[in-house]
Amino acid sequence: MTARRRPKNHEQLELIPFEFRTPIGVRMPVTAGTRGRGALRAAGLFAGIGGIEVGLERSGHETALLCEIDDGARAVLEKRFPGVDCPPDVTKLRALPSDISLLTAGFPCQDLSQAGQTRGIAGARSGLIAEVLRLLSRRPVPWVLIENVPFMLQLGGGHALDFIIRALEDLGYSWAYRVVDSLSFGLPQRRERVFLVATNEGDPRDVLLCDDAGPPSPAKPTKRRAFGFYWTEGTRGLGAAVDAIPTLKGGSSIGIPSPPAIVLPSGRIVTPNIRDAERLQGFEADWTLPAREATRREGHRWKLVGNAVTVDVAEWIGFRLRAPGSYDSSRDVPLIRKRAWPRAAWGTGGDRRMSSVSSWPVRFERVPIHKFLRFEAKPLSEKATAGFRRRILASTLSRPEWFEEVLEAHYAFISAAGARIPR
Repeated sequence: MTARRRPKNHEQLELIPFEFRTPIGVRMPVTAGTRGRGALRAAGLFAGIGGIEVGLERSGHETALLCEIDDGARAVLEKRFPGVDCPPDVTKLRALPSDISLLTAGFPCQDLSQAGQTRGIAGARSGLIAEVLRLLSRRPVPWVLIENVPFMLQLGGGHALDFIIRALEDLGYSWAYRVVDSLSFGLPQRRERVFLVATNEGDPRDVLLCDDAGPPSPAKPTKRRAFGFYWTEGTRGLGAAVDAIPTLKGGSSIGIPSPPAIVLPSGRIVTPNIRDAERLQGFEADWTLPAREATRREGHRWKLVGNAVTVDVAEWIGFRLRAPGSYDSSRDVPLIRKRAWPRAAWGTGGDRRMSSVSSWPVRFERVPIHKFLRFEAKPLSEKATAGFRRRILASTLSRPEWFEEVLEAHYAFISAAGARIPR
């Protein structure tokens, strides 16, 4: 199924009350307030498999241009966004089309990620944000949406974000950013990302900071709850999540897919199917199937899904772009940055302030991960279990008191037989 397209006269559509939908069928109204603006025509740079664009289209905006260099991702975009021009190389774009009103950029995070090379904004891939700023300097657009990993707030003393914000301010943009967790949208994936909205015609705070539901009390890990963790870790961390999985990643440093593991309430340990990984990012199952057909590599789908932007987060931002809220900044304090940036902040007219909003702008009902899974999961292999078991037993990492017992039981089970794994 292709992404929903907007009619050509989308500028004339009247803004109607919007009802936010989550992939698990929960329907919860979001108050639109009294203000509204028309749909925007978006250009998506570093589009990946279209997470931002799908979310924006679900909230009424139109995708007018895409740019993506990865062959597998381009195959997905060609299938899911038929008729939308998609040049491969952002460095060869001379200028944005004159009718673009929203520029989006989930620019490469490899040089900013804690799991990557951490070279910073000067890295060959993450440094491509300079191309976004070049295009904005040639032809400014009213709205800009940028996404990346939270580690950029602290890497090199926050130099990457400082570079981006100073450039946007020099171009006359007001800005606001916050860390947003995909868990808050009803998806059982703990995934924090930084979203930055900049504008030269509105108030970015009324888009990005106006909603704040706050996180629920943390759930306690027990044997009766599913427990997600990264089996590729074991010396530096677990990346654990209760009734959820930790952040889906693009893969290992040598290009091998590394989906997280899940301890099911039955005691068995599995890794999710790629189709459920797509659903955990808000896509339809088999969204990335065109990538396999184009590259002949099933593992490449994991990279694309792990690097994607969660659709539901983009849909919420898209809705707020059409129906801004009203942010109360009266308790915000001046931004005094020694090293790392705060988790939420804004700047307008030379005034920079910290915001206390949480990473949970909304809070939707969430199905536990073991009930969310729709497709058959694979048992964590004997080799993978043995390697993780060796690392975790040699470490002093904090883990649930029952974790080692479950790990040993799974190792014995998987060593003895390849039985079908019950949920």
